[in-house]
Amino acid sequence: MQEERPVGPVIEGWQPPPRPEGPRLEGRYAALEPMRAEAHAALIYRELQGHDWVWDYIPAGPFPSAAQYHRWMRGAEAQPDPHFLAIRDKETGVTGGVASFMRIVPEHGVIEVGSIVMAPVLQRTRAATEAMVLMMTWAFQAGYRRYEWKCDALNRPSRRAAQRLGFSYEGTFRQHMVIKGRNRDTAWFSVTDEEWPALKEAFAVWLAPSNFDAEGRQRERLSDLTRLVRRASDPTL
Repeated sequence: MQEERPVGPVIEGWQPPPRPEGPRLEGRYAALEPMRAEAHAALIYRELQGHDWVWDYIPAGPFPSAAQYHRWMRGAEAQPDPHFLAIRDKETGVTGGVASFMRIVPEHGVIEVGSIVMAPVLQRTRAATEAMVLMMTWAFQAGYRRYEWKCDALNRPSRRAAQRLGFSYEGTFRQHMVIKGRNRDTAWFSVTDEEWPALKEAFAVWLAPSNFDAEGRQRERLSDLTRLVRRASDPTL
């Protein structure tokens, strides 16, 4: 007797979403625009100087000179994938990092956020968190079904960031890549469109001005707000 062979549900009215081509995203604390070497290289390089460790888990960098960083950025901005955005903190006016939409597969409704490089001046700020929220919001509003986060399995800050933002841990690909001559096992995380409405509400609560006291300290932690949405937690954290 033929064994039952189940198939996935039909996605009614499925249409591949558009590729990110020049989105400008703005929130209360952060503003993102397409990365351009002439506009952003010198500003971001200035904030990154003396912090070469930010490149430890990134295939590119570190860059010993502003000219070399400018050259890299000029080449990167010409590529459709990854599609880089420069991040500006609206409270301080500092443009201090980049992030990208990458591994963009509209026919399957899948997109990844990655190649995130933020100078210390931008890290652990409301602008840094809101930048990630704005990118996720764009992806799901555009019609993507799955939003991915991948990182070197040894990169604990990145793993913590993914979990804090509500990404569910899906496993680790062993010997997935060779980066800068070193082995990389890759930890995989994702958010799906089914989880997005609840995460959107959690982000709105955390980003509300009422969630911060006069010194800017949070009243409710984002990780507490997203905990119930995550389907699986990272067992290493």
